[in-house]
Amino acid sequence: MVSSFTLSKIPQIIFGPETTEELPSIIKKFGHAVLIITGASSFKSSVKGKNLLNNLESEKLEIYRARIIKEPSPTDIDEIVREYFHKSVDVVVAIGGGSTLDAGKAVSAMLISGEKVKDYLEGVGTKVHPGIKLPFIAVPTTSGTGSETTNNSVISEIGERGFKRSLRHNNFVPDYAIIDPTLILGCPPEITAACGMDAFTQLLESYLSNKANLLTDSLAIEGLRCIKTSLLNAYKDGKNIKARTSMAYAAMISGITLTNAGLGVIHGFASSLGGFTDIPHGKVCGTLMGVTNRMNVEVLVEENNDNLALRKYATVGKIFAGVTGRDYKYYAEALIDYIEELITTFKLPRLGDFGVKVEQLDKLITATSLKNNPVLLSKEDLRNIILSRI
Repeated sequence: MVSSFTLSKIPQIIFGPETTEELPSIIKKFGHAVLIITGASSFKSSVKGKNLLNNLESEKLEIYRARIIKEPSPTDIDEIVREYFHKSVDVVVAIGGGSTLDAGKAVSAMLISGEKVKDYLEGVGTKVHPGIKLPFIAVPTTSGTGSETTNNSVISEIGERGFKRSLRHNNFVPDYAIIDPTLILGCPPEITAACGMDAFTQLLESYLSNKANLLTDSLAIEGLRCIKTSLLNAYKDGKNIKARTSMAYAAMISGITLTNAGLGVIHGFASSLGGFTDIPHGKVCGTLMGVTNRMNVEVLVEENNDNLALRKYATVGKIFAGVTGRDYKYYAEALIDYIEELITTFKLPRLGDFGVKVEQLDKLITATSLKNNPVLLSKEDLRNIILSRI
């Protein structure tokens, strides 16, 4: 019997190589004045990026431009909104990595009112956003956050009272998501690894989540198969279009599964750490992925050697181990061993490399959410996880 579930809205998805050729006609469905938000420089300086932007300029569109150079802060969003509030923008297009897409999503949500985004952030602001926004088109150039299919925009403010929180509403899902794997061919190995580990974490955590359902499980498992066949290949050969396409699909799917099933303690750590220090989100997830899942499995085995979460770990472990006839614990540990091999191969940094200190642990642990994690970890468990990666 299939249990009841709900599915949040998803964008109109256009997936496949060279699909960005459809971008001009999609923009024109909403009007002619377009605000294009890109990253720091890598996309705009690439041949593919230059051609795409030149094509848009040849379409007689009224084009405004903005840039996001790192994970967006409230100040970044407010400055763009203030600059373009009186420009009669018809549609916002974000072309870039997860930070760029999150910024575009937030700008499209705030340009209607011109208010400050911080007032509407979960756990920070005091206002509830009505969900009214400008049309928004997401065009990812990395395979990681899945922001092209999520209903939230992650905004960070770093410092002693820092935070990493979401601007969220079901209406904030992009109107269109154009996923063109050819845009990702030039992504450097380091970014490929960090983004890939983020997608891997999101798929695994949403699969293990206590909010998961049959549909999210089905999607997550297929995404995890893509991770197994393609992440290392994309890292080793960035021009491998087959691997890039598979990873683009995995990232896109991870956005759908996390929106509907939620995430676990790794993303809880990523949220709290993101307010303390300027550490890339994918690197937080990647560096913590091995030790955190090992802790989860140890606690699960201690509590009950035959529970749903452990069986799910084993299901994923079979995909990565490639052998049959073993018990749940073997497959769960095989999965974690594979993850730890990736961490070594990708040379993922430790938290201490970004300034995380032992004396910050109590505050960090207090701010870390265990929501949707498949097992309840103690404060001592959380402390040991962070200590092992400092």
